[in-house]
Amino acid sequence: MKIAAAAYPLDWFDRFADYEAKITGWVARAAEEGADLLVFPEYGAMELASLGGRAVAADLEAALHEVARHGPAVGEVLRGLAEAHHLHILGPSAPVFEGARPVNRAVLYGPSGVIGHQDKLIMTRFERETWDVVPGGEARVFDTALGRIGVVICYDSEFPLLARAMVERGAEILLAPSCTDSLAGFTRVRVGAMARALENQCVVVHAPTVGPCDFCPAVDENVGRAAIYGPPDNGWPATGILAETGLNEPGWAFAEVDREAIARVRREGHVLNHAHWAEQEVRLARGVAVL
Repeated sequence: MKIAAAAYPLDWFDRFADYEAKITGWVARAAEEGADLLVFPEYGAMELASLGGRAVAADLEAALHEVARHGPAVGEVLRGLAEAHHLHILGPSAPVFEGARPVNRAVLYGPSGVIGHQDKLIMTRFERETWDVVPGGEARVFDTALGRIGVVICYDSEFPLLARAMVERGAEILLAPSCTDSLAGFTRVRVGAMARALENQCVVVHAPTVGPCDFCPAVDENVGRAAIYGPPDNGWPATGILAETGLNEPGWAFAEVDREAIARVRREGHVLNHAHWAEQEVRLARGVAVL
């Protein structure tokens, strides 16, 4: 399969039709390159706050509600694009209100419609202390025509047991959409994503927001590069980097991925992190000596 990871800038829109034109163009460009799986970033939908005007977009609470209001329309657009181009799309994550406070949700679409969604599970300090975006309830694995896929949204990618739970349920590809406002924040997600690829001997797809956004303070600064990572082992790039964009350069990173290559490195790698994971538990069961 061919995977595309978006380094995605946030733009101002006066009409929903302008947003639809933008996302349609992005999907069309990836489809023209033969991509089978497209990954958009965390909080990529926050640009829709512009549809409420500058006062709404500048208000943290009002922006959440404005973006959530457009969720069904965005879903229809992405569902239609996945069907029209016969591909899989992880849409840009967005706030969704199912209770008093919103979750941060990314929806996976396939050629036949919605496959499912993953809510972010571990919230950053900004989400907890300032924005009051709440965690979702469970980690999920999606059984698709491209293989089993898990989604670790931004900060979630920095917690190995979340990804491991998905891998133990068959995940071969982990999608890591992100939104980070500094090089340090981006690096944390990058290092986490690369570590998840190493320890699980799988593919991790990192799709960030990039560039400034002067109308919505929740996402006003965005630093990152899109990339696709694999295990730095037998048959894979020595760096573990299959493809990446330039830092803060909008566009797609593309990489060809063979599921058999994932299975093969798990069987025949120079190291077998995936198979040896359980040995940690055996060793730690004996206790940790303080000398």
